[in-house]
Amino acid sequence: MILRLHHATLRVADVDEALARWSLLYGLSGERAGAGALLRCGYEDYALELAPAGDAAPGLEHVAWELRQGVSLDEVEARLRAHGAEPQRVEVPLHGDALRVADPEGNANVVLPHYRRPDPRPPIARDTATLPGYRPRRLQHVNYLTTDTPRIVRWYEEALGFAITDWIGDDACWLHVGHDHHVLAFLDKGFAHVHHLAFEVTDFGEIRNALDHLGQHGRWVTWGPGRHAMAQNLFAYIRMPEEELFVELFCDMEQLDADHVPRHFPDTPRSSNAWGVLPPRSYFRFDAEAIASEREQHEALGPIADRNRTSGAAP
Repeated sequence: MILRLHHATLRVADVDEALARWSLLYGLSGERAGAGALLRCGYEDYALELAPAGDAAPGLEHVAWELRQGVSLDEVEARLRAHGAEPQRVEVPLHGDALRVADPEGNANVVLPHYRRPDPRPPIARDTATLPGYRPRRLQHVNYLTTDTPRIVRWYEEALGFAITDWIGDDACWLHVGHDHHVLAFLDKGFAHVHHLAFEVTDFGEIRNALDHLGQHGRWVTWGPGRHAMAQNLFAYIRMPEEELFVELFCDMEQLDADHVPRHFPDTPRSSNAWGVLPPRSYFRFDAEAIASEREQHEALGPIADRNRTSGAAP
């Protein structure tokens, strides 16, 4: 039913500031659009929407999923209602009519009709005078913290047609809609919160270039570089305190066979990082103390007291 992750919408305190910041740090290109802004990695219509937060706190507003060709919004609406959800018709930039529905923990999902790209040529065959040299290939997945992994995974399976890829232990689960190992994941940390948005880059050399660039602009790597043994991808996680989430830059993710059967990995450090280094305990926190601890390198000198249960699994 779902083809791919289309975009994420962030509530931001200042649209112009956030537009400049996300463009500079991650090589995105874009422009103001009404009260907000639209940002893209390459030639897609957009991958990130910035919306004014108003009286709400900055953060993730919703994640938008694009339907497969031939699947209608009416079909999806009927399926959602059959599973007890209450979808609403909404309008989204450049696409018009869409469905908005919250999962059992209040995370907002927007479902878009299939979008036929106006230029089907591969990016390398096109000409541009606007795209920056460093940029991600695409926005590829989103991971959440949760209070009940089996419950929320079951909802995404039944209501939106996601399929389980793998588990780490009993509390961390990754889901897919195609050949990519995952487009969505959940990890039980005792509270519900978005953890990260993930941008795919070309290879490990591009991760190096990106981290050099981010370091020159005052951003630090909270965890990585490393390699997830489960999913196989190379990774680095950078905190975005302004919107209370992380960005993962990754490459080399496992591609699934059509007959993939879900696997169960042990809840050990190696499952999370084949290179042996687990994230700091601040990695699952979004409060000012955790941010300061990372910024001032207290995590390396002596980690802060852990306020939430942790495990070997990384979201």
